[in-house]
Amino acid sequence: MAETIKHRYDFVFFCDVRNGNPNGDPDAGNMPRVDPETGKGIISDVCIKRKIRNYVDLVKGMDIDAPDVEEGDLGFKIYVQEGAVLNKRNEKAYVHYGLKPERTKLPKKVEDQRRVTKFMCDNFFDIRTFGAVMTTGINCGQVRGPVQLCFGESVDPVMPLEMSITRMAATEENEGKDNKTMGRKQYIPYGLYRIEGFISAALAEQTGFSEDDLHLLCEALMNMFESDRSASRGLMTSRKLFLFKHESKLGNAPAERLFDLVKVERIIPDEQEARAFSDYRIDFDAEDLPAGVMAEEFDYIAPSA
Repeated sequence: MAETIKHRYDFVFFCDVRNGNPNGDPDAGNMPRVDPETGKGIISDVCIKRKIRNYVDLVKGMDIDAPDVEEGDLGFKIYVQEGAVLNKRNEKAYVHYGLKPERTKLPKKVEDQRRVTKFMCDNFFDIRTFGAVMTTGINCGQVRGPVQLCFGESVDPVMPLEMSITRMAATEENEGKDNKTMGRKQYIPYGLYRIEGFISAALAEQTGFSEDDLHLLCEALMNMFESDRSASRGLMTSRKLFLFKHESKLGNAPAERLFDLVKVERIIPDEQEARAFSDYRIDFDAEDLPAGVMAEEFDYIAPSA
């Protein structure tokens, strides 16, 4: 039986991009997201969660139609996927327990309400990690996930650029040989991004988020770009992960105090534009770590598959 985490965790994660678009904004022609006041690049929490889901799906490979896990075990199916019909996934909980769903309503018995929600947490990694609202159509309730992420923000302002691209092939025979469809490609030359996150032991008790899930989450953060390449994203790389473990379930220090221990310094002249990870130094002040908090620093975590 999987054991849920007993300690609160906080973390700081660094990744960078070179000549790519880490997170395009569809409302701005897919240009890289930027804070208009500071010029710093932004990566949404949803973007990072998507990549974590993709990695877990890749290494665990649990098809949606795979057998349900036994009581007390945890599965690694992914709830939010491209093309997924979520109500069909919710229906699995009712089928498993032989219940008849009523549209938008939970089962009448409180025990059955808990069972269908727990079924979804047990079988789907992203539900017990990030939570989910499962109240549309076939109702499986809703849960708050123990893992929450802030927006990623670049250390320095970034320069969003756009270039024209052409193609040599035609779509129709009657197109002229000189007809070359134009397109656009959006990117930034370089950006180092910092992402902060939180893991609640209290909420983990409700979803079943386990120690194994925690290890898989850290593994995903450090490997999620390696198996999710695309020309539009350029070279994205996971650089560092600082994981803070509290002795208590509710924590031994404010998260912000821990995050302040991790600092980034440019080691190039101020007038020079950063173009590589080696243009920065990341320092961690371990001596000021509050009592009751331990810290681990990762540069790499080997894939489990």
